[in-house]
Amino acid sequence: MMTINPCSADLPGALGETMPFLCEGAVITLQSAAGGAVLALAIALLVGLMSTSRLAGVRGVARVYTEFFRGTSVLVQLFWLFYAMPLLTGFQLDKVFAGILALGLNLGAYGSEVVRGAIQAVPPTQTEAAIALNLSPFQRMRYVILPQAFVEMVPPMNNLLIELVKLTSLLSVITVADLAYQGRLLVNSGSDQILVFGLLLVIYFLISYAITLLMRFIEGRAARVVGRSRPSMLPWRRSAAARAGR
Repeated sequence: MMTINPCSADLPGALGETMPFLCEGAVITLQSAAGGAVLALAIALLVGLMSTSRLAGVRGVARVYTEFFRGTSVLVQLFWLFYAMPLLTGFQLDKVFAGILALGLNLGAYGSEVVRGAIQAVPPTQTEAAIALNLSPFQRMRYVILPQAFVEMVPPMNNLLIELVKLTSLLSVITVADLAYQGRLLVNSGSDQILVFGLLLVIYFLISYAITLLMRFIEGRAARVVGRSRPSMLPWRRSAAARAGR
């Protein structure tokens, strides 16, 4: 059976001229998004936990970080890391690493609020039951609170990860050869603008949709682990379920 390589230069017409370059850019976009996502999730968990601390100093540090990175433009943060920081420190960051760092720091600030809100949404009776079982604060967080909060974190984290993928297009301003950068090069070299921009829309959509499917799977598994049904159901699924119950 014949297979078609979507990144092949043997594709017919203008597709064969554009897809190899867009595929190269898509790889860089995926690498940047994956690196930024790992950093953002790690920061979100750490700062979110700090935001729920009983120590005012720890909460203050978390609040300053969150408000600073949420209140300033990710593009300006990117410029500072790649252009301004070498002037101050004499140390030049790799452009891809600078992009990952900027994305991770910015989205981590938004994610920390998701983590804080999810933890605070766990009913107090769960904590009281864990205390009655003589669990330590670490054990209460690890075995009782976080597993239940995780289910609530997944849907908003899905939105943040999709936003992160779209923000990778900003890395082209520091000459990272991502998807947006390759698309602009193709247009500047005379390729069909409608085709190139149409392909960019499709590729970004496919990446975002793949993330959505993955996060829905994780959400369902996490809900089953803690003995809950999936917290959200699409309207057409609710309607189908209601008809099936009649």
